[in-house]
Amino acid sequence: MTGFLVLLRHLRTLLAGRASLVAENLALRQQLAVLQPKAPKPMLSAWDRVFWIILLRWFPDWKSWLIIVKPETVVRWHRVGFRLFWRWKSRGKPGRPAIPRDVQALICRIANENSLWGIPRIQAELRLLGHDLPESTIAKYVQRPRKPPSQSWKTFLNNHAASVAAIDFFTVPTVTFRNLYVFLVLRHDRRRTVHFAVTEQPHAAWVAQQLKEAFPFDEAPRYLIRDNDGIYGLEVSRCLESMGVEEVKTAPHSPWQNAFCERVIGTIRRELLDHVIVLNERHLERLLRDYLDYYHTARCHRSLNANSPDRRDIDPPDKGLVNSIPMVGGLHHRYRRAG
Repeated sequence: MTGFLVLLRHLRTLLAGRASLVAENLALRQQLAVLQPKAPKPMLSAWDRVFWIILLRWFPDWKSWLIIVKPETVVRWHRVGFRLFWRWKSRGKPGRPAIPRDVQALICRIANENSLWGIPRIQAELRLLGHDLPESTIAKYVQRPRKPPSQSWKTFLNNHAASVAAIDFFTVPTVTFRNLYVFLVLRHDRRRTVHFAVTEQPHAAWVAQQLKEAFPFDEAPRYLIRDNDGIYGLEVSRCLESMGVEEVKTAPHSPWQNAFCERVIGTIRRELLDHVIVLNERHLERLLRDYLDYYHTARCHRSLNANSPDRRDIDPPDKGLVNSIPMVGGLHHRYRRAG
């Protein structure tokens, strides 16, 4: 019955003209109408959908030709095709263009050779090699988890940093479980460790002698920050008074008041002592001497505008390839252009 109705509906079109083309069209539609109630639901291919999308775009009477599917289905196909078209047109990696491959390789090289470095340290080293890149870009090419950023320092007497020094002790166990005491003297202006000494039995006279060696001639600071350790005693106070240095004692149990010294000691532990086994005093002195040479001449400090205590010049890329110089037994590296 359905096929007969379709036949009647198109009979007038057949008689109006273009007899051959309309007859062929009519025959095809009649077959579809016969198959619709009897055959299972037809499976349309992608090309079938493309065909109806084209008709939807170019022929306004496309709905009257539909038998197998509903008009809403063809509209949905069109929307899916629209999304696929713009996905294809927008193919490629989104975001900023990738940096040159040699710079990518340099980032991976620095990160692999310095497992203790975080993103800010790598960024500072790259800036000194002539590559000023944001941290987010560097993080994309570092194939290891980022460490949490270090905490900021509380500054003490910031306007007079050049006139301020600080001293402190820390202990280091040896392979035979002896405790060695390391005495550290730090100048605040450029975070420079001007003196260090190692002993097994510290006392006030020994500390006073170390202070005289740390500040010869007229190099003594105006202020010296220290804690209330009983090692110092009256002899240290008299020595500082004779040198024209005013003591600034921190409050009990307040290491944050000597923040710069505590920070340097923590850095020495994280970047050196946590990765070696100390044999004796001479071994520890040699390790500290090597590390402080790296600390002063190569290590980048965020508080020093991403430079080292001994200021390093920027090597632009036109100076040639980047050479790595192992320091502190290969725990850290310094990078310089070949030119």
